[in-house]
Amino acid sequence: MTLRQKLLLVALCTLALPVAGWLYVRQMETLLREGQAQALVASARAMARSLVVVDAPLPPAGPAWYLQHTPVPITIDGYGDDWAPLSPWAQTFGSNAKVMLAEDEHWVYFSVEVRAPRRRRADAGDRLALSADHLIVSIASGEDAQRYLLASAAPGPTTAIALDADAGVLPDRINAQWQEDGSGFRVEFRLPRGLRLDHFGLGVHVAADGDTEPLSAETRPLIDFSPSLSQELGRLAPDGVRVRMLSPDAWLVAQSGKLDLPDLPASERPGWFASLVYRSLLATRFDAQSPWAEDVPRVDLPEVREALRGKPATAWRAGEARGSVVLAVAMPVQMRGRLHGVVLLEQPSRAVPLLANRALFGLLLTSFAVLLVAGGVLLLFATRLTIRLRRLRNAAERAQANDGRLDGPFPLTEAGDELGDLARSFARLFEAVGGYTDYLRTLASKLSHELNTPLAIVKSSLDNLDHAGLPAEAEPYLARARDGVARLGALVRAMSEASRMERAIAAAEAEDVNLADIVRGCAEGYRALAGGRRLEVELPPSAVFMHVSPELIAQALDKLFDNALSFTPPDGWMRIALRPTPEGADIELANQGPPLPAAMQGRLFDSLVSLRDKATPGDAPHLGLGLYVVRLVAERHQGSASARNLADGVAFTLHLRGLPRQRLA
Repeated sequence: MTLRQKLLLVALCTLALPVAGWLYVRQMETLLREGQAQALVASARAMARSLVVVDAPLPPAGPAWYLQHTPVPITIDGYGDDWAPLSPWAQTFGSNAKVMLAEDEHWVYFSVEVRAPRRRRADAGDRLALSADHLIVSIASGEDAQRYLLASAAPGPTTAIALDADAGVLPDRINAQWQEDGSGFRVEFRLPRGLRLDHFGLGVHVAADGDTEPLSAETRPLIDFSPSLSQELGRLAPDGVRVRMLSPDAWLVAQSGKLDLPDLPASERPGWFASLVYRSLLATRFDAQSPWAEDVPRVDLPEVREALRGKPATAWRAGEARGSVVLAVAMPVQMRGRLHGVVLLEQPSRAVPLLANRALFGLLLTSFAVLLVAGGVLLLFATRLTIRLRRLRNAAERAQANDGRLDGPFPLTEAGDELGDLARSFARLFEAVGGYTDYLRTLASKLSHELNTPLAIVKSSLDNLDHAGLPAEAEPYLARARDGVARLGALVRAMSEASRMERAIAAAEAEDVNLADIVRGCAEGYRALAGGRRLEVELPPSAVFMHVSPELIAQALDKLFDNALSFTPPDGWMRIALRPTPEGADIELANQGPPLPAAMQGRLFDSLVSLRDKATPGDAPHLGLGLYVVRLVAERHQGSASARNLADGVAFTLHLRGLPRQRLA
């Protein structure tokens, strides 16, 4: 990662400012919501108490039958077509029955659907038919009450007969329709609304279930939408709030107000983007969408269910209008320790989204401006710093390319900051390195030149002594002197040879070759030179292609083999191995022989270093250039050379990474 990228990353850290601001705005939005919710909860609690104090016509405690309003009369035919609009709010009864009750201006309609796969019809002559499938219907109006038995021997019209004595205004029989299908039966009937029924009871008795009380019925009060209670809610409701009164079964019994928002100027109304930002980034979690805004007879919402358990509850939902929210508060209404229903207050608002959006957009604009300024300043600083560092790098590369000698003055030495200090330190370092490099570069040629003349004088003097007729006892000393002169001459030639080899290796050209072919070819040539020694070759199963100089690799292998051959016993073993590596390849030449001295392992690949015996008179002196050449070849291929001791021998390894490819200008 470059300095520009790093400083750009630092500049992006300023994004912490808008993030912190965004978290602050979210917290502010939460606090605004909590304040609004607390105020509406207080209003709901006051309204619930007021309804009890003013003795409002609250719904009865406990379960009740709810009468839905039907805009058109229902035909009593035993089929459910006319009941389809009301069927989503059918009231369950027991485990196998559904009940629907409806009213219009003249009639109260009843529909009972029973699931009974196994049927038992009544006998035509059986008046009570208690052993067959039947219904027990109970109705009450004030002090009058009556029970009826409904059974049928076949689908079609039937009559519910009274079971009790004469009950005032209540009829002694009810005409009904009985229809059947494969899953059970349906019964429909109606009663005049003028009877002013206030209770309705029902008993479903299926003979296959083994009912032991064929005349029993469960009676519940009848409730419907109450205009008088709605007027009472209207007097108590706060402005701009819709109030709904729900029964203990969550049936809507009264309502006042609408979800109307105050008109705002067009310039202040939130657009679609502002609404999207609020809902996506600012608004805390909204409750799941539900038909909360529809005119439905039963309001089954999570907050209502919580309030029916005796605990106040709140909920936030997205409003129907763009950029609005709705706060709902459900408060239980209790009287004498019994739950008589729930008062549900719903308040629409645009204030919270507007305030949160304005705060967020202002913060984003400020943060964006700060980010642009900070990013621009850091970018300029990074650019200038990068240019200065690049000048230092270019100067260092020029020094390296010119063998430590710097072309021209070192840059930035006049700067007063830390880069100036670094530049001056580099300048002093390169000056010292350049002088030492010049000294080392000319040392070998100077020594060889200076030593040639004394060596020639010593050699000519020895030749003259040989012709002068020395006594016999002086001959050994003369031979030793000649041997020493030969060794000194060899050293002088070696220094010159090392300088020439470095230049030759540096100028070697590379090509893409298979290293396995090079190693295999060299090994085949070494077998004739190994004599009685066993030579093993280990090559990978696939080709190992690298960009190398084949001549240099072969020359390095020759030096390693020559070194190993001189230390391996006549019946010993030698091994050449090629192993691919993630960076390139390793060529190892191991041999049986004496271990390497611990003190010499770090100097084995230096020039003019040899472990062979140098004290044997008459032998040609070993110059110690073989392993030095191996090191130069490895470094030329961006690698290194190493040596290690084995259990019964020594292993030398050539680590290769390949020559760099030359770029065409």
